[in-house]
Amino acid sequence: MAPDQQDYFEDDVPTMSAVDIADWRLRTFALYDKVRQLAATNPFDAHVFWRQERDLMFATHPASALTPGLKASFSGLKTADYDPSFRRYAVLSPVGAGQEMNVQTGTDGVVPFTRIGTFELPGLGSLAAWRLRSYGGGIFVPFRDATAGKDGGSYGAGRYLLDTVKGSFHGTRGAGAEQEFVLDFNFAYNPSCAYNEAWACPLAGPANRLEAAVPVGELYLG
Repeated sequence: MAPDQQDYFEDDVPTMSAVDIADWRLRTFALYDKVRQLAATNPFDAHVFWRQERDLMFATHPASALTPGLKASFSGLKTADYDPSFRRYAVLSPVGAGQEMNVQTGTDGVVPFTRIGTFELPGLGSLAAWRLRSYGGGIFVPFRDATAGKDGGSYGAGRYLLDTVKGSFHGTRGAGAEQEFVLDFNFAYNPSCAYNEAWACPLAGPANRLEAAVPVGELYLG
Protein backbone atom coordinates (compact mmCIF):
# COMPACT_ATOMS: atom_id res chain seq x y z
CA MET A 1 0.00 0.00 0.00
CA ALA A 2 1.46 3.43 0.79
CA PRO A 3 4.82 4.17 2.47
CA ASP A 4 5.39 2.36 5.73
CA GLN A 5 8.55 0.60 6.86
CA GLN A 6 8.64 -1.79 3.89
CA ASP A 7 7.81 0.80 1.20
CA TYR A 8 10.56 3.38 1.17
CA PHE A 9 10.00 6.77 -0.41
CA GLU A 10 12.14 9.60 -1.71
CA ASP A 11 12.42 12.78 0.36
CA ASP A 12 11.16 14.91 -2.51
CA VAL A 13 7.61 13.53 -2.75
CA PRO A 14 5.88 16.95 -2.55
CA THR A 15 2.36 16.32 -1.27
CA MET A 16 2.99 13.96 1.63
CA SER A 17 3.48 15.15 5.20
CA ALA A 18 4.31 13.15 8.32
CA VAL A 19 0.72 13.64 9.44
CA ASP A 20 -0.53 12.26 6.11
CA ILE A 21 1.59 9.14 6.54
CA ALA A 22 0.49 8.67 10.15
CA ASP A 23 -3.15 8.95 9.11
CA TRP A 24 -2.65 6.42 6.31
CA ARG A 25 -1.13 3.96 8.75
CA LEU A 26 -3.94 4.38 11.25
CA ARG A 27 -6.56 3.88 8.55
CA THR A 28 -4.74 0.84 7.22
CA PHE A 29 -4.59 -0.83 10.63
CA ALA A 30 -8.27 -0.05 11.15
CA LEU A 31 -9.04 -1.50 7.72
CA TYR A 32 -7.41 -4.84 8.49
CA ASP A 33 -8.94 -4.98 11.94
CA LYS A 34 -12.38 -4.69 10.31
CA VAL A 35 -11.41 -7.23 7.64
CA ARG A 36 -10.49 -9.79 10.30
CA GLN A 37 -13.78 -9.20 12.11
CA LEU A 38 -15.85 -9.63 8.94
CA ALA A 39 -13.85 -12.60 7.68
CA ALA A 40 -14.54 -14.53 10.89
CA THR A 41 -18.06 -15.11 9.57
CA ASN A 42 -17.97 -14.12 5.90
CA PRO A 43 -14.67 -13.70 4.02
CA PHE A 44 -16.55 -12.53 0.92
CA ASP A 45 -18.00 -9.54 2.76
CA ALA A 46 -14.55 -8.81 4.20
CA HIS A 47 -13.12 -8.77 0.69
CA VAL A 48 -15.82 -6.41 -0.62
CA PHE A 49 -15.11 -4.01 2.25
CA TRP A 50 -11.34 -4.26 1.68
CA ARG A 51 -11.70 -3.43 -2.01
CA GLN A 52 -14.01 -0.49 -1.42
CA GLU A 53 -11.88 1.06 1.31
CA ARG A 54 -8.63 0.63 -0.60
CA ASP A 55 -10.12 2.19 -3.72
CA LEU A 56 -11.27 5.16 -1.64
CA MET A 57 -7.89 5.58 0.04
CA PHE A 58 -5.94 5.34 -3.19
CA ALA A 59 -8.24 7.83 -4.90
CA THR A 60 -8.42 10.48 -2.19
CA HIS A 61 -5.72 10.15 0.46
CA PRO A 62 -2.64 12.43 0.22
CA ALA A 63 -0.39 9.51 1.19
CA SER A 64 -1.67 7.32 -1.66
CA ALA A 65 1.03 5.86 -3.88
CA LEU A 66 -0.79 7.26 -6.91
CA THR A 67 0.57 10.42 -8.45
CA PRO A 68 -1.85 13.32 -9.02
CA GLY A 69 -1.97 12.37 -12.69
CA LEU A 70 -2.95 8.79 -11.92
CA LYS A 71 -5.52 9.93 -9.37
CA ALA A 72 -7.19 12.08 -12.02
CA SER A 73 -7.96 9.02 -14.15
CA PHE A 74 -8.30 6.47 -11.36
CA SER A 75 -11.44 4.32 -11.40
CA GLY A 76 -10.41 1.63 -8.94
CA LEU A 77 -7.66 -0.92 -8.38
CA LYS A 78 -7.75 -4.00 -10.57
CA THR A 79 -8.76 -6.68 -8.08
CA ALA A 80 -10.11 -10.15 -8.86
CA ASP A 81 -13.38 -11.42 -7.42
CA TYR A 82 -13.19 -13.49 -4.25
CA ASP A 83 -12.33 -17.18 -4.71
CA PRO A 84 -12.62 -19.22 -1.48
CA SER A 85 -10.20 -21.87 -2.81
CA PHE A 86 -7.37 -19.37 -2.31
CA ARG A 87 -8.07 -18.89 1.39
CA ARG A 88 -5.51 -21.21 2.96
CA TYR A 89 -4.44 -22.23 6.47
CA ALA A 90 -0.84 -23.27 7.06
CA VAL A 91 1.51 -24.09 9.91
CA LEU A 92 4.76 -22.15 9.95
CA SER A 93 7.41 -24.89 9.82
CA PRO A 94 11.03 -24.26 10.89
CA VAL A 95 12.38 -25.06 7.41
CA GLY A 96 14.92 -22.44 6.41
CA ALA A 97 14.75 -20.58 9.72
CA GLY A 98 17.74 -18.37 10.38
CA GLN A 99 18.50 -17.54 6.76
CA GLU A 100 19.33 -13.88 6.29
CA MET A 101 18.15 -11.61 3.49
CA ASN A 102 19.54 -8.12 3.09
CA VAL A 103 17.61 -5.96 0.66
CA GLN A 104 19.43 -3.01 -0.89
CA THR A 105 17.19 0.01 -1.47
CA GLY A 106 18.05 3.25 -3.16
CA THR A 107 16.54 5.33 -0.39
CA ASP A 108 17.17 3.59 2.94
CA GLY A 109 20.27 1.51 2.41
CA VAL A 110 20.22 -2.16 3.35
CA VAL A 111 17.02 -3.50 4.93
CA PRO A 112 17.70 -6.72 6.91
CA PHE A 113 15.36 -9.71 7.22
CA THR A 114 15.71 -13.08 8.95
CA ARG A 115 13.72 -16.10 7.82
CA ILE A 116 11.51 -17.49 10.56
CA GLY A 117 10.19 -20.52 8.67
CA THR A 118 8.23 -21.78 5.70
CA PHE A 119 4.60 -22.20 4.73
CA GLU A 120 3.81 -25.32 2.67
CA LEU A 121 0.80 -24.76 0.44
CA PRO A 122 -0.49 -27.85 -1.40
CA GLY A 123 -1.05 -27.18 -5.08
CA LEU A 124 0.80 -23.86 -4.93
CA GLY A 125 4.26 -24.46 -3.48
CA SER A 126 6.11 -23.06 -0.49
CA LEU A 127 6.70 -19.53 0.79
CA ALA A 128 9.34 -18.25 3.17
CA ALA A 129 8.21 -16.06 6.07
CA TRP A 130 10.58 -13.29 7.13
CA ARG A 131 11.05 -11.11 10.20
CA LEU A 132 12.05 -7.52 9.58
CA ARG A 133 15.15 -6.82 11.69
CA SER A 134 14.79 -3.05 11.87
CA TYR A 135 12.39 -0.50 13.29
CA GLY A 136 8.83 -1.80 13.37
CA GLY A 137 9.68 -5.48 13.08
CA GLY A 138 6.92 -7.77 11.95
CA ILE A 139 6.30 -10.73 9.66
CA PHE A 140 6.74 -10.25 5.92
CA VAL A 141 5.57 -12.71 3.24
CA PRO A 142 5.93 -11.48 -0.35
CA PHE A 143 5.31 -13.77 -3.32
CA ARG A 144 5.59 -13.94 -7.08
CA ASP A 145 3.41 -16.39 -9.01
CA ALA A 146 2.94 -17.61 -12.58
CA THR A 147 0.71 -14.65 -13.51
CA ALA A 148 3.48 -12.12 -12.79
CA GLY A 149 4.28 -9.87 -15.71
CA LYS A 150 1.69 -11.42 -18.02
CA ASP A 151 -1.12 -9.56 -19.78
CA GLY A 152 -4.06 -9.34 -17.39
CA GLY A 153 -1.93 -10.80 -14.62
CA SER A 154 -0.12 -9.52 -11.55
CA TYR A 155 2.75 -7.10 -11.02
CA GLY A 156 5.91 -8.55 -12.53
CA ALA A 157 8.02 -8.13 -9.40
CA GLY A 158 5.49 -9.78 -7.09
CA ARG A 159 2.93 -8.92 -4.43
CA TYR A 160 2.59 -8.90 -0.65
CA LEU A 161 0.56 -11.54 1.20
CA LEU A 162 1.40 -10.58 4.80
CA ASP A 163 3.14 -7.49 6.15
CA THR A 164 2.26 -7.16 9.80
CA VAL A 165 4.18 -3.92 10.38
CA LYS A 166 1.50 -2.33 8.19
CA GLY A 167 -1.37 -4.28 9.73
CA SER A 168 -1.68 -6.64 6.75
CA PHE A 169 -2.44 -9.80 8.69
CA HIS A 170 -5.43 -12.15 8.63
CA GLY A 171 -4.98 -13.96 11.92
CA THR A 172 -4.31 -17.50 13.11
CA ARG A 173 -6.28 -20.44 14.40
CA GLY A 174 -5.28 -23.10 16.88
CA ALA A 175 -2.33 -22.93 19.23
CA GLY A 176 1.12 -24.35 19.87
CA ALA A 177 2.60 -26.67 17.25
CA GLU A 178 -0.79 -26.87 15.53
CA GLN A 179 -1.25 -23.12 15.14
CA GLU A 180 -2.12 -22.19 11.56
CA PHE A 181 -1.80 -18.82 9.85
CA VAL A 182 -4.60 -17.54 7.67
CA LEU A 183 -3.07 -17.01 4.22
CA ASP A 184 -5.80 -15.52 2.05
CA PHE A 185 -4.42 -14.74 -1.39
CA ASN A 186 -7.60 -12.86 -2.25
CA PHE A 187 -6.15 -9.99 -0.19
CA ALA A 188 -2.73 -9.99 -1.89
CA TYR A 189 -1.73 -6.49 -2.93
CA ASN A 190 0.91 -4.69 -4.93
CA PRO A 191 3.84 -2.84 -3.35
CA SER A 192 3.75 0.93 -3.78
CA CYS A 193 6.54 0.82 -6.35
CA ALA A 194 4.07 -0.79 -8.77
CA TYR A 195 2.39 2.64 -9.00
CA ASN A 196 5.12 5.15 -8.28
CA GLU A 197 8.86 4.91 -8.95
CA ALA A 198 9.55 7.17 -5.95
CA TRP A 199 9.20 4.05 -3.78
CA ALA A 200 11.73 1.24 -3.46
CA CYS A 201 10.11 -1.92 -2.14
CA PRO A 202 11.52 -5.26 -0.98
CA LEU A 203 10.26 -7.89 -3.40
CA ALA A 204 9.93 -11.66 -3.67
CA GLY A 205 13.25 -13.51 -3.68
CA PRO A 206 13.85 -17.14 -4.76
CA ALA A 207 12.22 -18.59 -1.62
CA ASN A 208 9.01 -16.66 -2.31
CA ARG A 209 8.27 -17.64 -5.89
CA LEU A 210 5.40 -19.93 -6.81
CA GLU A 211 5.27 -21.84 -10.08
CA ALA A 212 1.48 -22.04 -9.84
CA ALA A 213 -0.84 -19.23 -10.90
CA VAL A 214 -2.59 -17.14 -8.24
CA PRO A 215 -5.21 -15.25 -10.27
CA VAL A 216 -6.80 -13.57 -7.24
CA GLY A 217 -6.05 -10.49 -5.17
CA GLU A 218 -4.88 -7.22 -6.60
CA LEU A 219 -3.67 -7.53 -10.18
CA TYR A 220 -1.76 -4.97 -12.20
CA LEU A 221 -3.24 -1.86 -13.81
CA GLY A 222 -0.29 -1.81 -16.18
